Amino acid sequence: MNKPPKPFVNHPEQAENMRLGIISALHEEQQGLVEAMEGPYKLTHGMREYFVGRLWEIDAVCVLSRIGKVAAALTTATLVEKFGVTHILFTGVAGAGDASIRVGDIVVAESLVQHDMDASPLFPRYEVPLTGLTHFLSDHHMALQLADAAHRFLEDDFALAVDPGERAVFALSGPRLHRGLIASADQFVSDKGRLDALNGALPGLLAVEMEGAAVAQACFELGIPFGVIRTISDNANEHAATDFMRFVKSVAARYAFHIVRQFCLGWQKAGVTQASRVSAGT
Repeated sequence: MNKPPKPFVNHPEQAENMRLGIISALHEEQQGLVEAMEGPYKLTHGMREYFVGRLWEIDAVCVLSRIGKVAAALTTATLVEKFGVTHILFTGVAGAGDASIRVGDIVVAESLVQHDMDASPLFPRYEVPLTGLTHFLSDHHMALQLADAAHRFLEDDFALAVDPGERAVFALSGPRLHRGLIASADQFVSDKGRLDALNGALPGLLAVEMEGAAVAQACFELGIPFGVIRTISDNANEHAATDFMRFVKSVAARYAFHIVRQFCLGWQKAGVTQASRVSAGT
């Protein structure tokens, strides 16, 4: 099952020339994806196991980054430099960044910020030194495709994908899709006062987590399109750790599997449509 990754040419507009790197921080957040791969093989590098194969006709590499910004950035760079991925997708859970966001909702990042970055007075707060940026923008096309995939999941798959008993436990009723700002830090936010301060400093904040903005910076510097999608697991307050792993295993894992499936199918369909238009000269 161990063999070297093949070289790859980057033509991101075509599904057949895409290699998708799928990152999650926890094993449970990728439950079922490796099993769904066609012809997978494993390569161990840098204390991580990378699974290479095809997911719903898309060339893909699945890996667990582990928790935190450094781990996520290292994993991202390895996917690009060693495995030749052309696009990065990070999927996992997050805390709600605003009172209007409920457990079970889905957030697709349009931009990401490192809320623990503070090199002031040398640089403005939140600005990543020597980049001139506080916010890193997701790839617009990937964000649209992810939002579409999440919408299809909620419309077509949610009722069957998540056990009714688990939906009752976590009061999952009519989960919604949101698009906007996600903030990352090497901190598990579990204090309402801290969350209120973040809301005041970062208008429009939708979710807080520990990896996405590091992936965003690495992809920005390497010139790789990326997307980040998060299932809201908690309200980022004093109750944030309650039944966290149960939610990840029984709810978030099902979200991730079906949304990645819908994303791959949608991207493949879009690639076929684009190829048809090119062949027709339109």
